[in-house]
Amino acid sequence: MSIVPLPLDGITVVAVEQAVSAPFATRQLADLGARVIKVERPDGGDFARGYDTAAHGLASHFVWANRGKESIALDLKDPRGREVLERLVADADVFVQNLAQGAAARLGLDAAALCARHPRLVAVDISGYGAEGPYAHKRAYDMLVQCEAGLVSVTGTPEQPVKAGVPAADIAAAMYAFSGVLAALLRRATTGLGGPVEVSMLDALAEWMGHPLHHTMHGGREPERTGLAHAVIAPYDAYATADGGRVLLSVQNDREWRRLAEHVLERPELAEDAAYATNAARTAHRERTDAAVAKALGALDADEAVRRLEAAGIACARLNTVTELAGHPQLAARDRWREVGSPVGPLRALLPPIGLPGGAEPRMGAVPALGEHTDALLRALGMTDAQITALRGDGVVA
Repeated sequence: MSIVPLPLDGITVVAVEQAVSAPFATRQLADLGARVIKVERPDGGDFARGYDTAAHGLASHFVWANRGKESIALDLKDPRGREVLERLVADADVFVQNLAQGAAARLGLDAAALCARHPRLVAVDISGYGAEGPYAHKRAYDMLVQCEAGLVSVTGTPEQPVKAGVPAADIAAAMYAFSGVLAALLRRATTGLGGPVEVSMLDALAEWMGHPLHHTMHGGREPERTGLAHAVIAPYDAYATADGGRVLLSVQNDREWRRLAEHVLERPELAEDAAYATNAARTAHRERTDAAVAKALGALDADEAVRRLEAAGIACARLNTVTELAGHPQLAARDRWREVGSPVGPLRALLPPIGLPGGAEPRMGAVPALGEHTDALLRALGMTDAQITALRGDGVVA
């Protein structure tokens, strides 16, 4: 039986990208079969290459967001570099950029300008705050946008707001850019026209803030920061176990509370006690509710606590570390790990979350070295070795 090809086989993407938002968007496209040509600066490339050296000498952000791409190093401030890029774009289906606001327009690489020159092209502008408005030219790093979008205000403890532990604004923008490209390619399939796609980090994260936003706008009250607890459900928190672990449980209704009281807390009288019998009562007496649960789980090790909670039909989870995530038995059982190539050898990586049963496995290509594909791409454009050597000598390519 023949294997169905990846859905983006035959699609070429050119990306002038840096940091996380655009690279993570185009990595999704590469995983689904697109050819992604990553355009980097000759003097060091994407600055995310220098964030750290945790991945056997490579930057962990870069490894995560840039597998499966071809790297060409071009000086876009030099007309010869821009001419090379224009020739690459002329044969592309998709162009993605997340340069500082205004930089792409100065180079003639903004989505509107590119689509005017290439009507079938899908061109994506990713920005921090959008092309217009008082914040258009404001610097937009992930944590700053988390603050502007109010995410930090609802994350943390009552005493201390904190940022999300992952680059939530970058990831949100990346995923809307990814889905925007797919939607625009579908439109092109029926109309023959590509067109601009615009995504801002603030818009993306503001959408993710939908629940607290509507809660506040229509309810007239800002949601409280409750750490791992839930603002309006109890018990819903992480509790220490006898072996130093922590187990989070969630009781969603009064039937579940009855089962918890009888089979885990071994205090069936709490199912009938007016101070605990309803969620409203348990929330009003949160300290007493939490104390009862903490006492019971504190006498058990984590394995036994999870076993009893699951036997009682109570939703629960271990509060895992990142190391424990890397060794998670569910990921192992579902064969979610692969190895990808890199300049420092094979690196372990997770399969992308989108599954396409019956089709080819996602194309998890190698993480490129800076300029690794420059010569091959220039030769494919018809340049001679002498021309390439001259460009390299002038610092236009690397």
